[in-house]
Amino acid sequence: MGLDKQFMGLFGFKKKKSTNSALANSLQSERVKSDIIVNSIDDGVIQINADGVIGLFNPAAAKITGWLSGEAVGVDYRSVIKIVDEKGIEYPENEHPFAKALINKSIVHDNLSTIMSRNNKNIAVDISISPLLENDGNLQGIVGVFRDVTDQRKAEKQRADFISTASHEMRTPVAAIEGYLALALNERVSKVDAKAKGFLEKAHESTERLGRLFQDLLTSAKAEDGRLSSHPVVVEMGDFLEKLTQDLRFSAEKKGLDMEFIVGSAAGSGFSDASRVIKPLYYVFVDSDRIREVITNLFDNAVKYTETGKVTVGITGDDKVVQFRIHDTGPGIPVEDQSHLFQKFYRVDNTTTRTIGGTGLGLFICKKIIELYEGRIWVESSVGMGSTFLINLQRLSPEKASQLQLHQASQINSGAEIISPTT
Repeated sequence: MGLDKQFMGLFGFKKKKSTNSALANSLQSERVKSDIIVNSIDDGVIQINADGVIGLFNPAAAKITGWLSGEAVGVDYRSVIKIVDEKGIEYPENEHPFAKALINKSIVHDNLSTIMSRNNKNIAVDISISPLLENDGNLQGIVGVFRDVTDQRKAEKQRADFISTASHEMRTPVAAIEGYLALALNERVSKVDAKAKGFLEKAHESTERLGRLFQDLLTSAKAEDGRLSSHPVVVEMGDFLEKLTQDLRFSAEKKGLDMEFIVGSAAGSGFSDASRVIKPLYYVFVDSDRIREVITNLFDNAVKYTETGKVTVGITGDDKVVQFRIHDTGPGIPVEDQSHLFQKFYRVDNTTTRTIGGTGLGLFICKKIIELYEGRIWVESSVGMGSTFLINLQRLSPEKASQLQLHQASQINSGAEIISPTT
């Protein structure tokens, strides 16, 4: 019996107790480290359970919101994190970024929010929220990280205001120069020899490029500070895109490129012949002028950088998403450049781009426009294999589209503001 106890002590019970104790100490040590990190960083960190109750609130969150950690923990997040617009009006509950993350069980990023602190001070913040999901997909809660970006946003607004004012003021004299050059090139107005005409044509082209640069600068400034105008309506993208590509076709054919438009499942299966595909109705809620600007920019880029082959425009979708894409047979884009393409002033540095003009603002503006409608834009490309730019937008059911159209008509008649499909 004594031997049994001795062996049990040596190889059984005592070892298990020692292992459990070591594990507990290790876990406790890791928790202490985590607490030190969370409590030391300058970013506000907040954990909210599935019922919307705050479970963790670090000192930085307390400093930004004006709520002490002990007061905030155990309270509904809506009482503590009040998000307001630039006029100080509180967001509707369904627009609150934390509510979106809880309802959709998805990651939410918001770099335009403002938190109203407990003492009614507005603090510009950059918010990132991630869901905490169990293995079975059930929502356990969310974790939000937010940073005070008041000074940064003020500096950005000053830069945007300067660019906006400068671009606006410069457009007038540039437009005047362009007009006078056009008159000088008009044979009914003036007579110039061939050599002078060549100089004037080059000057006219340069002035046109300068005008486009000022326009892009103005648009990008508006996009950054939320002043980009948008008047969304229900649009059937299949018909809209088909008519638009008919207008764009000439620029491709002028360069000797083939042009193809496809609809339906063929658009997602290697761009095969779509003439046999029944064309579904792809309803979205967007400003058609803004979407035309995006498609035109992507199409022009495809033509500009493709020397031989074809440019294909396609549209497809499922119950939730409408996807359209512009594919070219150009040189392709290196992987290391793809994540930077939609940044302001970024251009791929190679022989092709050095010989082709551009502002580096077009894709940045495209991204900002698509984000107006909570959509997504990205690129898929391999060097030597061409590029495909893809856009996803929220799809409306025929019933929802009909309801919105009726509502739009009544709102227009009453002079009220048109609401979005999510409200």
